[in-house]
Amino acid sequence: MSEPQQKGLYVPELEKDSCGTGLIANLNGIKSHKVIEDALTMLTNMEHRGACGCEPNTGDGAGILIQTPHAFFAKKCKEQGFELPEFGKYGVGVVFFPADRNLRRQCRVLFDDYIDELGFDLLGYRKIPTDHEELGESAVSVEPRMEQVFVAPKTPMERKALERRLYVLRKFSTHTIHNTYPQSRDQFYLASFSYKTVIYKGQLTTYQLRPYFPDLHDELCESAIALIHSRFSTNTVPKWKLAQPFRYIAHNGEINTIMGNLNWWASKEGLLKSTLFTEEELEKLKPICGESLSDSANFDNVLEFLVLGGMSLPHALMLMIPEAWQHDEQMEDYKRAFYEYNRTIMEPWDGPASICFTDGILLGATLDRNGLRPSRYCLTEDNVLIVASEAGALPVDQSKVVTKGRLQPGKILIADLDEHRVIGDTELKDIICQRLPYREWLDQNRVSLKDLPVQQPAKVEFDQTTLLRNQQMHGFTKEDLKVVIGPMIEAGKDPLGSMGADTPLAVLSKQSQHLANYFKQLFAQVTNPPIDPIRERSVMSLYAMLGGSSNILDINADRAKFIHLDSPLLTNEDLSKVKYINHPDFKSGVIDIVFKAGKQEGLLQAAIDHVCGVAEDLVRNGSNILILSDRNAGPYQAPIPSLLAAGAVHHHLIQKGLRSLTSIVVEAGDVREAHHYATLIGYGASAINPYMAYASIAQLYGKGVFEDGKTLDEVINTYNKAIGKGLLKIMSKIGISTLQSYQGAQIFEVLGLNKEVVEKCFRGSISRIQGIGFDGIAEEAMVRHRMAFPENGGQNPRLEVGGVYQWKRRGEAHLFSPQAIHLLQFATRTGDYKTYKKYAKLIDDQTEQALTLRGLLTFRRGEKVPLKEVEPVESIMTRFATGAMSFGSISHEAHATLAVAMNRIGAKSNSGEGGEDEVRFERKENGDWERSAIKQVASGRFGVTSHYLTNADELQIKMAQGAKPGEGGQLPGHKVDDWIGRVRHSTPGVGLISPPPHHDIYSIEDLAQLIFDLKNANRKARINVKLVSKAGVGIIASGVAKAHADAILISGHDGGTGASPLTSIRHAGLPWELGLAETHQTLVKNKLRDRVTLQTDGQMRTGRDLAIATLLGAEEWGVATAALVVEGCIMMRKCHMNTCPVGIATQDPELRKRFTGKPEHVINFFRFLAEDLREIMASLGFRTLNEMVGKVEMLKAKNKPSYWKYRGLDLSPILYKEPADENVGQHKAVEQDHGIAYVLDRRLIATAQAAINQGNRVEASFDIRNTDRATGTMLSNEISKRHGGKGLPEDSIQFHFRGSAGQSFAAFGAPGLTFRLEGEANDYFGKGLSGAQLIAVPDRDAKFTASDNIIIGNVAFYGATSGEAYINGMAGERFAVRNSGVKTVVEGIGDHGCEYMTGGIVVVLGDTGKNFAAGMSGGIAYIYNPDGHFEQRVNRGMIDLDPMEAEDVSRLHALITKHHKLTGSTRAATLLADWEMAQQQFTKVMPRDYKRVLEARKAAAEAAANTTAVADKKAV
Repeated sequence: MSEPQQKGLYVPELEKDSCGTGLIANLNGIKSHKVIEDALTMLTNMEHRGACGCEPNTGDGAGILIQTPHAFFAKKCKEQGFELPEFGKYGVGVVFFPADRNLRRQCRVLFDDYIDELGFDLLGYRKIPTDHEELGESAVSVEPRMEQVFVAPKTPMERKALERRLYVLRKFSTHTIHNTYPQSRDQFYLASFSYKTVIYKGQLTTYQLRPYFPDLHDELCESAIALIHSRFSTNTVPKWKLAQPFRYIAHNGEINTIMGNLNWWASKEGLLKSTLFTEEELEKLKPICGESLSDSANFDNVLEFLVLGGMSLPHALMLMIPEAWQHDEQMEDYKRAFYEYNRTIMEPWDGPASICFTDGILLGATLDRNGLRPSRYCLTEDNVLIVASEAGALPVDQSKVVTKGRLQPGKILIADLDEHRVIGDTELKDIICQRLPYREWLDQNRVSLKDLPVQQPAKVEFDQTTLLRNQQMHGFTKEDLKVVIGPMIEAGKDPLGSMGADTPLAVLSKQSQHLANYFKQLFAQVTNPPIDPIRERSVMSLYAMLGGSSNILDINADRAKFIHLDSPLLTNEDLSKVKYINHPDFKSGVIDIVFKAGKQEGLLQAAIDHVCGVAEDLVRNGSNILILSDRNAGPYQAPIPSLLAAGAVHHHLIQKGLRSLTSIVVEAGDVREAHHYATLIGYGASAINPYMAYASIAQLYGKGVFEDGKTLDEVINTYNKAIGKGLLKIMSKIGISTLQSYQGAQIFEVLGLNKEVVEKCFRGSISRIQGIGFDGIAEEAMVRHRMAFPENGGQNPRLEVGGVYQWKRRGEAHLFSPQAIHLLQFATRTGDYKTYKKYAKLIDDQTEQALTLRGLLTFRRGEKVPLKEVEPVESIMTRFATGAMSFGSISHEAHATLAVAMNRIGAKSNSGEGGEDEVRFERKENGDWERSAIKQVASGRFGVTSHYLTNADELQIKMAQGAKPGEGGQLPGHKVDDWIGRVRHSTPGVGLISPPPHHDIYSIEDLAQLIFDLKNANRKARINVKLVSKAGVGIIASGVAKAHADAILISGHDGGTGASPLTSIRHAGLPWELGLAETHQTLVKNKLRDRVTLQTDGQMRTGRDLAIATLLGAEEWGVATAALVVEGCIMMRKCHMNTCPVGIATQDPELRKRFTGKPEHVINFFRFLAEDLREIMASLGFRTLNEMVGKVEMLKAKNKPSYWKYRGLDLSPILYKEPADENVGQHKAVEQDHGIAYVLDRRLIATAQAAINQGNRVEASFDIRNTDRATGTMLSNEISKRHGGKGLPEDSIQFHFRGSAGQSFAAFGAPGLTFRLEGEANDYFGKGLSGAQLIAVPDRDAKFTASDNIIIGNVAFYGATSGEAYINGMAGERFAVRNSGVKTVVEGIGDHGCEYMTGGIVVVLGDTGKNFAAGMSGGIAYIYNPDGHFEQRVNRGMIDLDPMEAEDVSRLHALITKHHKLTGSTRAATLLADWEMAQQQFTKVMPRDYKRVLEARKAAAEAAANTTAVADKKAV
């Protein structure tokens, strides 16, 4: 049975998983059963990091890897009737056989044959005893038959050779059996095959692993090593083989570049040669990577090959997950040389990753360059090492702990059982990086572009006639010059726009389109975080290379022969150097990418085939640089779109096994904005020369558009830098750090090109709705060509207007035209339904012309019902929500008007991410309520306090924003007035940054934790997660449903916004029709649909839109842009400039007076929408909305669309009805189990009653463990409900805890709480702290030095607004990120400390990591800096290092004194003992923004005092 053909929108290759990992090892090599028992205990204590599917007893996968328990196997095999030779003389494999008896027999016959063929004797099989009593139906339905196979080599082998031969046997058997019996692909699987390790794993929950495998209970089953893993997958379609550990690793993370990694690997595979494997063996191993495997499994496959091919395990990991070396000035030169050399072997497998690994002798753990997954370790006196995703997962006697630490970004921890010790990152890398003369090889062979001589002069300008013709031929418009290129040079970055996109998709547009417009950027949400390309620039790199590379197992001087580029943009002079290069190591070949200008079919496809043929010949003849050039286009030759040519050549060379022998340079006239570069690089280009963009800049320069006396070269350099920033932003959106990893990674969805084009030029890219083919692309190119060279032989005197970013009469079509705005405002202000219907007809007719995908759909005929029998308007109106627009982006009047209107009709308005004024929580005297029912929790966490969360009916986690998914935002200081500053708990006048990621959501299990936190913070509120439509959003939504969200919002890419880069507005995200349909289909497929309410939003304007959304699966709808138009918006698209002429998107008091919106107008609009929808429901035969949800069979695609581009579209995937049993719900019907019935807080609340109700002081003690999460959050909710934002008096409730606290300890802790923790805590300690006091100290029995050991995890005090904390020990990465007001003392922190901080005081009495104070705009930090190293670790982008003043010294002394009093800190005592000396060793970190505001306040106060003094004198 082969995989069924995909019919819906679900994309199985986008499945994601995150997890909990861990290892335990006795470093003395002493094997025991206890190691296995402890590992299983550790696994069950991380159950919350795994997930359950549609049944609570079906897990996503759990497993354990141990050393071969020889004595146990010898005994068991003897019982089976065969003897094992001594350890190391045989191999044991764990085989998943198909459950089907016949198929199993066929697989076994072949397998036995291959065992013999590869030189082994089959000693025997042993059926692994299993007990599936506790397993869920889904897991049991695909349960394999598990057996162990024992084999011995026919001729004796040394152990390493035996391990390699077992590897060949495993790979060869698997490939051949799968090819012979394709139906066995997911059923025949070898989990492990080794002489030294064995794996037990399956589709299990963490607590099922132990009972499922009785072997693991046997006292004889012993090991010195155990590696564990629990899986949280976004899907629930069970696959036993995807459980981990794999043969070498347990991986918690996501490889964002996997498509590129696999393509590059495929191109390298044909060049492999090895001294350890014969040619025949290498052929048997291929393909090394598998098609239906997860990213982690493929990573494991490549790692395994490299290690068995002769590379050491740590070297291979450093190659695949290098640390951030490109911009680290503190890094030793030999280490930098190692990384620079090794990048020629392989590009990074980029993305968040915490990996535990072992080969059975060496073991350890490593973390990605950004440190985006938690990993804690401890070493005990008896030389046992424990590493896990959480501290306290295995309870340990604290008196025996020697050291506690955390894995740091890019670092490796290794333990060697032969040496019986832990080897630190520094020692390990010193050895590996100095093993070979990497620097010497680079110095002798590496070429830098700037060192190459210019062979031919390069001109930028064209004459006026040629320039205009070329601009027309390559599709330049006036708007490109005026709105994109001009502003990009003026601002030095991507230009901004606002109010979203309401233009048609490229495939629906009647304007000729750039090919890149058919590609939508993918972006990170939930399963991995985006990166901040500005504040975390240090981990990102635009380095590129030209040249080729050969067999990756050859490590020699020749590999260092490459041309280094600092950036992929080549000026005309740079290109000339490469084009005419004269160098023994490099040879370039130029390929014309043009096709014959004409109307015949097939011309473009023939030209593409020719280009690919020429490219192949050039590479076979030694060209290691290919230049694809459209310079020769003219009257008889049209340019091939550069993206089409680059993609075709890239994939052709991969297919021929030649790709890694060369690099591709594109010299093209159609490249001008960041997205064009991103697509070219994403499909394989190494470097790009945009000669027409440069010529157009020269034209603008000649006209004097750029003032400031720069030369043309300097202006071009500014443009190149702006494009570089744009590329970094696009890469960072998906969480990719290096251009080398982004190259060829194909991080796009193709929207509107047919299968033939995708298969030939963009193979492996997601493309779900078909579209135009080669002839269609040729026709679009010819439209531009005819513009440049009209058939009458004349010349068009001007460029097209464009009209994409703002409505123009001759430009691109827009949904909201001036006429539509007028009709809607008139209808809602006069309450006239007839005028509304005119507006609706206008909008619906526009969509009928197919400005949107839904415009190509129409309703089937239903059995009409009388209108009076349809669900009433009042009931329907409760399903509306307005968009998340923050107070700050729009005015108070506009914001409050929406809230009042929505509260009157029982619907919900949304606070947006800017907090909410507490005054609005109370009803007005007339009964109106300005309180937003939905409170948003976004990455900036502005004003997110316990009190804020308590005052909500719904808490919405904003994962991304439709107009700029994967990006953060910024509110400049001049917009933060006193009112906004108060509401956001920040300093007026100080700029505020929303980070691109939520720093407490780097994975799906992190999101599950935040949902848990928020449910504890308000048990009555519904938890909603906002996602942006993209390919795979349904898969992510399944993970979100399993993470216990109550509602999921799928937001369309076209949503409105205050400010966003134009490239994001236009090129990121998908229409909601695709995202919503995919989500509904996938949730139904996974039997999760009835757990969640599904909402959608994005340019919802009429009842027809609502009806289509409901039929595609939505129960509720969000409306934002149209609601603003009702309030008076006229779509000037100037929201980001504070100049809104109608008083909506502005804080200017004069402009705000122009606001004329009223709640009544908004209510009229929603009433009209509901009435409009009711009429459609009646015509289709639906009486209630619930019976309409998901009835996609009532929709059909229109017959014979009029316009040629529409005809190639296939909308059937959107209209696919996922088959499901009757008992599978189609809308929300089941409440989620949030697991809060028995949390520790229930006991805390009971104990604290006297304090909450009578104001008495309460003190008590509790034991705590890592499974006690969000401790204190529910208690804080009780305090907020009763006492509001002010909470209780200080120290009203004093609770003492002992043990290992779980994640989010004291999250949103309210005023009046004092929590003392004795032991340790995990991540998110004090998150959102709202006034409580926290104290953390090591356990009383601990013997280690507190200040040298870690005590709390990563991301402490994220978004905290007030309170104090004293921490006797070290914290992890991102300490006090986005702190708004907490005062805290800590004894050492990791990287990115005080990032985005806006208020509060942070005192660090020890070391800090790198990139301290990035994006810090407010508050103050004091760093103990006796050795002067801190200066190299701070990011000076927004701060100064100021001298300490008397006020600082006294403040610091008071805080350290209190720290000593509350924690007994030795470090504090030492400093206070010699305070005169100590105070001189502190460095003060002062944000410039904050300093400016304080100085202005001081000056104003002095001026006021002077005025008063003068007035007093006069009075005297």
